[in-house]
Amino acid sequence: MRYFAGKIGYFLLTAWAAITLNFLIPRLQPGDPAEVIVRKLNSAAGATGALDPVQVQAIRAMIGEPGGNLWTQYLDYLGSLFRGQFGLSFAYYPFPVTQVISQAVWWTVGLIGVTQILSFVLGTVLGAWAAWRRNSRFDSIISIGSTFVGNLQSFWIGLLVLYFFAYTLGWFPASGGYEYTNPGWNWSFAADVLSHAALPALTLMITAPIGFILGMRNTMVQVLGEDFIRLGQAQGLPERKIALGYAARNAMLPSVTNFALSLGALLGGSVLVEQLFDYPGMGRLLAEATANRDFPLMQGILLFIILAVLVANLVADLLYGVLDPRARKER
Repeated sequence: MRYFAGKIGYFLLTAWAAITLNFLIPRLQPGDPAEVIVRKLNSAAGATGALDPVQVQAIRAMIGEPGGNLWTQYLDYLGSLFRGQFGLSFAYYPFPVTQVISQAVWWTVGLIGVTQILSFVLGTVLGAWAAWRRNSRFDSIISIGSTFVGNLQSFWIGLLVLYFFAYTLGWFPASGGYEYTNPGWNWSFAADVLSHAALPALTLMITAPIGFILGMRNTMVQVLGEDFIRLGQAQGLPERKIALGYAARNAMLPSVTNFALSLGALLGGSVLVEQLFDYPGMGRLLAEATANRDFPLMQGILLFIILAVLVANLVADLLYGVLDPRARKER
């Protein structure tokens, strides 16, 4: 019980720190969102020259830009969070932030969820097989190849994927989330969505399994040197039972924590990938919010990402305590 209470307390403390930073970071950026909106309106109307202060003040009143000193804004921000109110989006005025995010979040959840699960399964299987066949040609290829590919950036890989599979071969669409004119729950729209998600998912899938491969391989190599493995081999147990039932099963425990930690890295990488493929998810929305100084929308997106990662880590910590009693005893 003390182990689980400590993990929950650490989660609450980290969540408070993340919420506070989420409030401060957007306000450290230079620029005024009201002035950005006025410049856009003037540009659309073909107007030039200096900004009209009256017009800027009117836009501030219209979008409900927070006033007062920083401490007052922080207290108002915390109160709004407890009431579940994130304010109105400056860039998508007059739509509330929650509505704007709700239209983009499922695209990212689908892309990241499928990519993360496939990466975990593929990385765990390849890492376990490389450890079982350690010092073989397969092990060398997997280890050296994973180290090399793991140093590549998702944005650079995405450019290569775009060039070969979209522009050269023409197998998949280069951008967007769908082209079908009647979105709905039907096979035609589903196939259209999957074809548009193929290249962003492939870009993330090239590097996402690397951590699972190397982690599983190294842990399983250590487990294979344990006494209970040698005892099983001396008793003549089948190799398959030793590999899957004893070595891989014990080596998978650190991968549970790695699953949650890698989720944050995958979400960070998806921001650039979604921009590159113009994918209608949270990454593209965050870029638009940053460009327009849309503080409420930026805070809503960052808070969603931070809390998603923190909750995933909390679940992994609690699950680890259930799966491995030694973790609870250490506390």
